[in-house]
Formats: sequence, C-alpha cells, structure tokens
Amino acid sequence: MSEDPQLLHLVLGGELIDLEGNTFKDLSQVDIVGLFPDYASAHAAWKAKAQQTVDNAHMRYFVVHLHRLLDPGQDAKIAG
Repeated sequence: MSEDPQLLHLVLGGELIDLEGNTFKDLSQVDIVGLFPDYASAHAAWKAKAQQTVDNAHMRYFVVHLHRLLDPGQDAKIAG
C-alpha cells in the first residue's frame, strides 16, 4: 500500500504596497488563514477570504505550496 504524499498548503494575505507586486504593506498585519492538506481545501479558504475583502483593491490572498519548499522534487515524484 502506497502512502499519499503530504501536499501542505498555506493560505495567507494582507494589504499590498501596490497592485503590481506582492510586497505586503505591514507584515505585522498579514492574515494567516491556515494550513491545508490539499489544494482544494486551500483554494476554498483562499476564495472565501478573497471574497470577504473584495472592497479593498490592495488586499490580496495567496496559496503557498509549502510541500514544494520542503521537497522541491515532490511534484515530479507524484507525476512519475
């Protein structure tokens, strides 16, 4: 029996300095939404937070693929 790989995702967001970049205006105000074991649940959390902040054009949320940072070759292993 093969073990499912851990595809760890982080959802975070905050107000950006400008719309063209991804530099946060104030790192102490970054909203850590949570860690998620799969992309589908991370995407759902990202979408909910993005919709809540739609009135603030400088507010952005991101899905960070932590598993890629922990093991950069993992995506190739999964595909193979």
